[in-house]
Amino acid sequence: MFAWLRRRRRVRLGKQGLPADLVQWLEVLPFIDHLNSEERKRLEALVCVFLAEKNFEGCNGLEMRDKIRVVIAAQACLLILNLDHVFYQKVKTILVYPSTFRHRSQQTTAGGVVENREHTNLGEAWPNGPIVLAWDHAYQGGRNPDDGQNTVFHEFAHKLDMLDGITDGIPPLTLAHEEDAWRMRMDAAALRHKEMAQRGVPLFLDKYGATHPAEFFAVATEMFFERPRDLQKREAEVYDLLMTFYRQDPAASKS
Repeated sequence: MFAWLRRRRRVRLGKQGLPADLVQWLEVLPFIDHLNSEERKRLEALVCVFLAEKNFEGCNGLEMRDKIRVVIAAQACLLILNLDHVFYQKVKTILVYPSTFRHRSQQTTAGGVVENREHTNLGEAWPNGPIVLAWDHAYQGGRNPDDGQNTVFHEFAHKLDMLDGITDGIPPLTLAHEEDAWRMRMDAAALRHKEMAQRGVPLFLDKYGATHPAEFFAVATEMFFERPRDLQKREAEVYDLLMTFYRQDPAASKS
């Protein structure tokens, strides 16, 4: 019953469309120009629902404005353009800082000593918690579509990966053979990337992708949507796997 009501509400929100004063903030994102009219309409419907269902909170004095909400929502919704809202069912809250923020954590050394450490971050995605973003980087990442770096794509890719409760670089796949192909081909690409990083070889994908399969998936997603033709040329199997999962072919739309 509740699922039916939610679907009905989402359809209604999508049909209403974005108000004109919000549409203007879509136009600041260059990727909008690569969408056809049907894709643009679908993206706007997704953004309408996203804005209605997700809670945005400004941190460290950041005043939450429509520009921030729409710019982040549009980038997040590009990933699920041909998927479904259910893929973001575990996204409840987006915390937005003005710029880089500090994260404190505890780590246990090999000798059993617990150390408190502080890290400076641009974004985080918690398995059972919020997504945290630095607004200046989220905005600039969306405004620069060709550098292969986008914090919003990266963190929301992690949320897709986390849907099954395991952060392992494998998003939810429809068929068993798709998961087998993913494990064989994506794992091989991730291992190759890690070995190249260890040897100090110049890398196409961000070096951070060498730290864990989940990070490899996230940085590959950034490149898939930002420099798809380069990814297709340099890592054809990775591109094909991402194209199958996201059900998009951005290399074709950018050509």
